[in-house]
Amino acid sequence: MTNKDLYISIIIPCFNEEQVILHTYERVHKTMNSFEHRGYELIFINDGSRDKTLELLRGIAKNDSNVKILSFSRNFGHQPAVTAGVNACTGDVAIIIDADLQDPPELFPEMVKIHLEQNANVVYGLRGERKGETFFKKLSAKYFYKLINFLSDTPLPVDTGDFRLIDKHVIEAFKSLPEKNKYIRGLISWIGFKQVPIIYVREERFAGETKYPLSKMLKFASTSLLYFSKKPLKLALSLGLVSVLVGIGLAIWVITGLLYRPDSLVPGWASTIIALIFFGGIQLLTIGVLGEYLGNMFEEIKNRPEYIVHEKINF
Repeated sequence: MTNKDLYISIIIPCFNEEQVILHTYERVHKTMNSFEHRGYELIFINDGSRDKTLELLRGIAKNDSNVKILSFSRNFGHQPAVTAGVNACTGDVAIIIDADLQDPPELFPEMVKIHLEQNANVVYGLRGERKGETFFKKLSAKYFYKLINFLSDTPLPVDTGDFRLIDKHVIEAFKSLPEKNKYIRGLISWIGFKQVPIIYVREERFAGETKYPLSKMLKFASTSLLYFSKKPLKLALSLGLVSVLVGIGLAIWVITGLLYRPDSLVPGWASTIIALIFFGGIQLLTIGVLGEYLGNMFEEIKNRPEYIVHEKINF
């Protein structure tokens, strides 16, 4: 198979990207016309934008039949937007890229080349350098990946995002996954097949503001940890066992104190409070972990759609 045999889908989730969306289209369009292929489609997913993103996308789609638009009824989130693009794509391969131009579309030809020459089912972007990100963001990302790899049963590549090429085998496997709250880069790693990195420099955001403030990052991290590992439950069990052992130790210490050094015990002593705080903390931690798992189960059991499409253009 060569480039000429491939029909390529480009999946671009968008949320309030009016300042950058025209530049994104121009760079992606220019890149797709710079190398040979059988054809391509640009699938923009408007994730409930409240600015002029949809209006600008309509204008682009009117002049370019390769551009397709899925517009959600409200903001459902980045991962549902990517999922909608994968579900709707018809390409032999699909490339997922954000609209903010931090990941360069000029890498598309090289990603396709790696896919063909190395028979790679997944070509994922590996961030060799991250420009324009704070020290806190880089540090938290580094230790997040270490933590998730420690807890997860599936090893995940470090310093990656959703920027990647996936082939038909991975696309079909991804479509068969039933869960609603997805951690897509983790799921694609879980799917398996041959996965090859491409190292690149992640640029600063071209314009606009990040769509992942600290609160969303924490929620995203929570989803990734709880959906990919049962180790937090095992950790809660271990802490429970430790607390029991500490309680037994304190009981022995108190009993021996009553027998051999009764004068050293002071009524209302502080160790009682320490024990209460310790055991109370362990119980709350365990209940919290169980609650997160139960909450995720509740979301899945409701079986609501992951997203609702309000409008389709050029499909």
